[in-house]
Amino acid sequence: MRRDERVFVIGDGVGVNNGADEMTQRHLNEFDPRRVVQTHIAESGFTGVGIGAAMVGLRPVVEMMTFNLVMLALDQIVRTAATLYYVSGGQYNVPIVIRGRGDPVHQFAVQHSQSMERYFFNVPGLKVVCPSTPADAKGLLKSAIRDDNPVIFIESETLYSVKGEVPEDPDFTNPLGEAVVRRQGRDVTVVAYVGMVHCAMEAAKELEKDSISVEIVDPRTLRPMDEQTILGSVRNSPGGRGRVGRRFRRLGLRDRLIHR
Repeated sequence: MRRDERVFVIGDGVGVNNGADEMTQRHLNEFDPRRVVQTHIAESGFTGVGIGAAMVGLRPVVEMMTFNLVMLALDQIVRTAATLYYVSGGQYNVPIVIRGRGDPVHQFAVQHSQSMERYFFNVPGLKVVCPSTPADAKGLLKSAIRDDNPVIFIESETLYSVKGEVPEDPDFTNPLGEAVVRRQGRDVTVVAYVGMVHCAMEAAKELEKDSISVEIVDPRTLRPMDEQTILGSVRNSPGGRGRVGRRFRRLGLRDRLIHR
């Protein structure tokens, strides 16, 4: 927001309530209410306002207090934001980020414990981002805000307590559409994102005790998916000499994974 005056935040509780989990804490101390827009609980309404603002050149960040509430704005996102560039013949970009906390969590009951990224994964025109580390949360969000396309940005509620190194370089970004290998391995590939990355890392440590080497790939961006990194890891892992690799070959999984 300091870098680009076109960027503003809009959503329920982003102002005086500091947003979900204080994500917009102290924003009103630095930016006026035109850039930190507090709304009523009306997800379809403030998402529509964000889309309109993006059409005229602004870069809104629409905050869902919990990402399950995005269901109330599906028509705005899927039928409007995702399609405007195409139905307008390229006249309108929609540089909007729709972000919020998602993923199943404890004590949030049935209405707030769904993984919503699957609703958007197959929607043409949308990008879907799910960071799993503090550095990625910063670098990917900055890239999402600078992108000219609508981006769904879902943060894992269960990872808010995770700590890690975050570059202070103001120009630090992580590109959208690039996976990262979190752990090198030779026997088998595990593809995981958000909270499951950390579960997979723990499992890999246990398997290492049995001489099974696990490579863990974190796609980070689900759409567009970095298939080259994932399939490259799959090609290498089952061909190794570990007993997991031999089992993959016996079951015929190697060709099914690579030539799916």
